[in-house]
Amino acid sequence: MVEFEPAAGAPVEPGYRFSRTHTFDEEQVRAFALAAGDENPLHHDAAFARSTRFGGMIASGTHTTSLLMGLTATHFAKKGNVLGINFSVDLLRPVLASETVLIEWSVSSIAARPRGGSIIELQGCMKGSDDRTRVLAHGTVLLTE
Repeated sequence: MVEFEPAAGAPVEPGYRFSRTHTFDEEQVRAFALAAGDENPLHHDAAFARSTRFGGMIASGTHTTSLLMGLTATHFAKKGNVLGINFSVDLLRPVLASETVLIEWSVSSIAARPRGGSIIELQGCMKGSDDRTRVLAHGTVLLTE
């Protein structure tokens, strides 16, 4: 897990970006799907998954979405108290159970909150090594000191 860390003291403002890579494997994909209650054989049965149009096991949408959301929490927790307010995702392409992806977020807007803190709007994505977007995301977080 390599995270891109903006320059020390870089202000959180529109255009601010942060990212990390993540490598999936079949064991991880199975375990996460089971923990999430997702029994779809695409996430558990390698033989079945090979016979599908995907050619192998794929990560569940809950898995990819959790990694996107988790990066916002981990990153902003280093800057203060963070609380996720809203997230939406578009699952555009499957993520193979053996794939390395780039998870990236960019701040699209930031607004001071009258009671303190800032509301941060984010645009995110998960891209494969072929640079094709697998998942698009929009998020809103509250960051306070």
